[in-house]
Amino acid sequence: MIRRLLPALLVLALATPSLSAEKKPDSKEPKEVGQYVDLSPVALPIVVNGRLINYVFVSVRILLSGQANTARLRAKEPFFRDALVRLAHRTPFTNPTDYQVADTARLQTALMREAVAIAGPDDIKGVVVVTQTTKKQVPPPRPPGRPGANEIHP
Repeated sequence: MIRRLLPALLVLALATPSLSAEKKPDSKEPKEVGQYVDLSPVALPIVVNGRLINYVFVSVRILLSGQANTARLRAKEPFFRDALVRLAHRTPFTNPTDYQVADTARLQTALMREAVAIAGPDDIKGVVVVTQTTKKQVPPPRPPGRPGANEIHP
């Protein structure tokens, strides 16, 4: 009986490495990102009607072009982060529909403008918000109602 199993095990042992080397059609391969500069997480204020109601911690990735000097631009990471903090405190990136995330489109547009000013127009390809984490849970904004609807009239 062992003589019959030995050739089967030998064939199976030889076939296993080739089977594991095959690519599975449903497996997701990591996409090639290219050159980039990751900014350390930054706390951005969420301000409504002049009142600070929350902070959102945002991680941003600045995508670089192929000809950019990556080492030189990664050394400028504090300048990119400082520009983001200044932008967020000048005009907060408050999302009008959700106080737990920043307005991503406005943030990307504004930081792209600043990144081009810091690095040069040929070096920056884009800006991507990687993660957003809220400091505390805040209820969504109330829909505008009838004025005086909360008052009781006898």
